[in-house]
Amino acid sequence: MTDEKKAIKAKVESLEKNMVDCLSQCVKIPALGPTNGGKGESEKAEYLMGALASIGFDEVKRFDVPDDRVPSGTRPNLMATLKGASKRRLWVISHMDIVPSGDLAHWSTDPFQPVVKDGKMFGRGTEDNGQDLVASLFAARALKDSSIIPEQTLTLLLAADEETGSDKGIKWLMEKKASLFSKDDLVIVPDAAYPDGSMIEVAEKSILHLKVRTIGKQVHGSTPGKGINAHHVSAQYIVEVHKALHDGFPVKDPLFIPPTSTFEVTKKEANIPNINTIPGEDVIYFDNRVLPGYRVDDVLKVYDGIAEKVSKRTGAKIDVDTVQRDDAAPPTSVNDEITMMTVDCVKEVYNNKPKCIGIGGGTYAAMFRRNDIPAVVWCKGDEVAHMPNEYCVIKNMVGDAKVFALMAMTKL
Repeated sequence: MTDEKKAIKAKVESLEKNMVDCLSQCVKIPALGPTNGGKGESEKAEYLMGALASIGFDEVKRFDVPDDRVPSGTRPNLMATLKGASKRRLWVISHMDIVPSGDLAHWSTDPFQPVVKDGKMFGRGTEDNGQDLVASLFAARALKDSSIIPEQTLTLLLAADEETGSDKGIKWLMEKKASLFSKDDLVIVPDAAYPDGSMIEVAEKSILHLKVRTIGKQVHGSTPGKGINAHHVSAQYIVEVHKALHDGFPVKDPLFIPPTSTFEVTKKEANIPNINTIPGEDVIYFDNRVLPGYRVDDVLKVYDGIAEKVSKRTGAKIDVDTVQRDDAAPPTSVNDEITMMTVDCVKEVYNNKPKCIGIGGGTYAAMFRRNDIPAVVWCKGDEVAHMPNEYCVIKNMVGDAKVFALMAMTKL
């Protein structure tokens, strides 16, 4: 390791208290999107604009996306740039918004009052995505304070609306400000944590969310023969479609965790409020994560085919509607520069053996891959995002900052 790299790692370590203070302030500002009953990211963005100014970036831009559902009328996206020896950009992309706390009875602490205990900070948004938002800021500060000019131009993007679709965040920027991005860019998205930090995500499955509505005939519970029990028909449909999908799409790809496509019935809407009535309508939802080797249209054909079969047999009407569809983006090559850079820097900081994987979740990385910009997803954490008592391991925040700083310093 060069003396310069040793120095930057030591500098990051010296900033640990500052990082804890910054994350604490972020936790105190509940940046919930309006879909989740919140006021958006504006208050947190104001705080972070001050943090960015104190670091001394060469350029800071703010992109306010109109949204009349929040008091400020806009959803802010912040971009901060530290110029490097090359104009080629290394993006570290995090998000400001969080998910709701959920049932407070399951929390040991107030989710919006950070508590530091046993080397961890507890609070909503600590791991997702506060840990690495703060880590990216202090990677840049360590470089700036050390008067080190990075090899790549380091650009941080603190985005809005990640938790509810990104229409007011990355999607808007890619559509309205497409000139910000280039196919020569290198992108890391620290938004999928792994406990030992050894997993680097380079591929994602297709996502297909479906709503299935079964219409039968409602009658009194004592005369079921006069009606069509929509709930019963729905249960038959679940069993048959489950078997058909698993039989029809059996391939395993060891790159992915889990290695198969998954087809899960999840949410169920209430049908009737009382016990003694045969329900005439039943609504269920399916979450499908499909390996890239399969066509999403072929999965839909199975759902529609089973719906037609069960409808004919039972006399019920079954409608299948798509709620969300994201076809898999091309994977980032394990031999791409961003992948190899991430592998090397993670290994140097955490002394592990990084492995490239695919996942079933959806991240910003897929949006870049669809635009032929290579991207990886990585950070180190205990996978407690969205859970009660969410926490960030403080040493992970410091270590991830070291990784980002070393990536910026890597000569390609």
